[in-house]
Amino acid sequence: MTLTEDADALWRTATALARAEAAVSPPDRRERRPLPPLLFFTDPRRTSRPWETAAHLPAGAGVVFRHFGAPDALETGLRLRAATQEAGVRLLVGLDADLAEQIAADGVHLPERALSAAYALSGRRPDWLLTGAAHSLAAVRSAGDLDALVLSPVFPPGGASAAKPALGIEGFRAMAAVAPCPVYALGGIVPANAETLIGSGACGIAGVDAVQAAFRP
Repeated sequence: MTLTEDADALWRTATALARAEAAVSPPDRRERRPLPPLLFFTDPRRTSRPWETAAHLPAGAGVVFRHFGAPDALETGLRLRAATQEAGVRLLVGLDADLAEQIAADGVHLPERALSAAYALSGRRPDWLLTGAAHSLAAVRSAGDLDALVLSPVFPPGGASAAKPALGIEGFRAMAAVAPCPVYALGGIVPANAETLIGSGACGIAGVDAVQAAFRP
């Protein structure tokens, strides 16, 4: 697959972060299943046809399908499953474990308010990849049953998180350093600032608008 300049910048930085995190991870982390370097987060309002972006992601990337109760969640989920399987991309479903089962997803992503569900989910589906959102130090420290955390916002974000104060690189680095699992960076990340995450402790990049714009058909 030939990537656009923006797509190449995001993917190159994401894979560099993944390699750097893996190199310094303790042995117990290295034994966990490999993580996608890049996560595309969907949103019913901002990503109306997410399966099209998913189809153009590099093999090894991941999609987090967040339907927020949309009536077409099953239809969209099935389209995403077909697109991700064809592209060699992993698919996680936001919060909805039953839908994840229905569409044969690869795991679940938990919002911060539901991080406590990770223990039961890991027992129920040990084959699933489990990630969770974190916006606070307390949430970061409570993520022991997850494969990875998605910490945000790193830079001033868009969407529903626009009012949240940005952590900045130093704030992100400090929180990633105490996390019990690998940590993705999310929020305001674009091709122009992605490389500033090098050395931050991030295991990869997550995004909505920037990923959709870079990997659009």
